[in-house]
Amino acid sequence: MRLKTRFTAKAATAALLPALLLGAAGCSSGDAPAGAKAPDPKDSAPAASAAGSPGAASPSGPAARKAGGSRLERSALEQGDLPGYQVSAQGKNPSAPDGQPQADRKACQPLADIMGDKPDPAARETVNRGIGSQKQVGLAVSASVSSYAERDAKALVTRLKDAVAACGTGFTATVEKQSGSYRDVRPAAYRTAGDDTVSWTTTAAAQGVSAQVHVVVVRQGDTVVRLMALNVAAGRQKALVPQEVADKQLEKVRSAG
Repeated sequence: MRLKTRFTAKAATAALLPALLLGAAGCSSGDAPAGAKAPDPKDSAPAASAAGSPGAASPSGPAARKAGGSRLERSALEQGDLPGYQVSAQGKNPSAPDGQPQADRKACQPLADIMGDKPDPAARETVNRGIGSQKQVGLAVSASVSSYAERDAKALVTRLKDAVAACGTGFTATVEKQSGSYRDVRPAAYRTAGDDTVSWTTTAAAQGVSAQVHVVVVRQGDTVVRLMALNVAAGRQKALVPQEVADKQLEKVRSAG
């Protein structure tokens, strides 16, 4: 059975994969999880808000963008920024658990935090996007930008580098009483034009399902970019954050600043 048929709502709530990636998977071409809906390629806002009107409940929807929005909102990727990709403002699957996962090893908590709703508790604000590749079927990327005090942004990247070095054998993370494991945490070389970058790969597993995940975190001044990629069509296939996605995201951060 192909992995995509096993991405059910039950699996989504099991902290198998980053909650934001589960949302990003919904806009990957052709291989969305069960119940997910691909966004209208003509617009990056969710197809419908909870109230039933397009973009009505989204602070980063078309109306907010037209009015200019905050610096962080202007930094976020939008539909049309990346040829060959769909970008959705619906950055998180509503079936996914809320909050920050808790690691079973203190040294690995920074890595668990990255998989949650925001990169870590010190983030002042976070704007999320889901990205689906139309070039590589099944490739889903979660992109977020978060604002910090600059000292906190620097400290976050340092903690992540230390955690990647300390957690090679992996760890278990729990959110809303559901657990998943992250095995074989390995540093990965990745080039960006940011002030500081850390990148790693890991294998996420729960309920008999596993997937390769690639994470890139970049600091640009007091802003932290978080990018996470997997292939929802073939979870065991190696997935990498496309270079053009990272480059465009950092370009927008710099231009918005």
